[in-house]
Amino acid sequence: MQFDNDYRMLIGGALVGAAKSLDVLSPATEQVIASVPDSGEAELQAAVDAARKAFPGWAATPIAERKAMLNALGDAIMANADGFMRLLTAEQGKPHHEAQGEIMGAGFWLKAATALDLPETVNEDSDERISITRHVPLGVVGAIAPWNFPMILAMFKVAPGLLAGNTMVLKPSPFTPLCTLKFAELAKEILPAGVLNVITGGDHLGPLMTAHPGFDKISFTGSTQTGRRVMASAAPTLKRVTLELGGNDPAIVMPDVDVEKIAEQLFWAAFSNNGQICIATKRMYIHKDIYEPLRDAIVAYAKTVKVGDGAQQGTQIGPINNRPQYERVLDLIRDAKDNGYTFLMGGEKSDVPGYFVPITILDNPPEDSRIVQEEQFGPVLPLIRFDDIDEVVARANASDYGLGASIWSADEEKAYELAQRIQSGTVWVNETQHLSPLAAFGGMKQSGMGVEGGVEGLLEYTAAQTLVRRKKPAFKG
Repeated sequence: MQFDNDYRMLIGGALVGAAKSLDVLSPATEQVIASVPDSGEAELQAAVDAARKAFPGWAATPIAERKAMLNALGDAIMANADGFMRLLTAEQGKPHHEAQGEIMGAGFWLKAATALDLPETVNEDSDERISITRHVPLGVVGAIAPWNFPMILAMFKVAPGLLAGNTMVLKPSPFTPLCTLKFAELAKEILPAGVLNVITGGDHLGPLMTAHPGFDKISFTGSTQTGRRVMASAAPTLKRVTLELGGNDPAIVMPDVDVEKIAEQLFWAAFSNNGQICIATKRMYIHKDIYEPLRDAIVAYAKTVKVGDGAQQGTQIGPINNRPQYERVLDLIRDAKDNGYTFLMGGEKSDVPGYFVPITILDNPPEDSRIVQEEQFGPVLPLIRFDDIDEVVARANASDYGLGASIWSADEEKAYELAQRIQSGTVWVNETQHLSPLAAFGGMKQSGMGVEGGVEGLLEYTAAQTLVRRKKPAFKG
């Protein structure tokens, strides 16, 4: 596929524009790199109508055929990985090696999800009746994807939504719409018209979608604050919702780890994708017996990491994706400075163009500080000392969030027991951020509602229907 600079939406099988346009900026230069359609009510209604029209045929399509098309779509993404990689770096900011990983992961997610099947349960099979519960598609899904992983997190929704037999209207973030629109061009050639519609627009478009009566479900990935608004907007029409929201993921590092071997791994647990990952380590609790040596080893490694334009060779961490998030990160840093917290490195605003924030690590700030209690979603990490296991579990759990967490120890069995005490949807032992299309992923508390991945995630896009058939006449004449 030719990756030209022509960006159009996919509605009802046709590539279309809109009356208005929206500029997309490079986070590395703050310069306009493209313009995309800026949808309003008319374009949204056309997309919903197209999806509604396509739904009966797609729902009736045998699941084996739906799987074949999703496999083909995954193959098409992988076949165009180089073009997608460069475009993703341009709009999102992440270095090429991370962009390549996301694109290949997006293709893999579509293909791997086809290993799933919709279960059917026989509740009763007696002389009198047979009762079976099956799972049927909901109808039209509105999918809203975020800017930190615009391709793979969109596939978290596209794969189960379409596999289950729904049709969909997908909206990428206005900060990162380019790869999604090129993905729409691939979908146009593989999927029946109207099954997947892709529309773009500014901040006004999301609320229009969540309130639209034509959607049977909204699947949203983003901040907890926005997730609350999505849920409120969906309530009047009782839309189903899946909400994958924020996290303030704790890492607990036990005193038996090999400090030199683990420092690099712990650094990237927090700073991959510039910290812009909902399941990145946001607060790192380190046992007092190894606090100083591990602190120093993490900082020493951090000083070797190159921050810069993701398109430049050797860059390991790129810019923050957009100005609003850039300002939020800077505000947290200012708050830490105003309160006199100790900075081990960073904390200064970059003086080059782009949304660059230097790697910033803080030394044992108070538990009630904003930098510990809030999700920074950027390259800022507090290291926090602990000396008692029960106390650190309580501190890890004392959060409105409960998305992910990790335990690091040479004793895997004890670490696994400790993991079961953590109130998070996913807890990793001696690794982090590993997700699978075959395993459920979701948050506890205010980190979300529902799950993505696995059979459980597939069932989020269905309604349970129980069919009961009487075998013998109820009355004899």
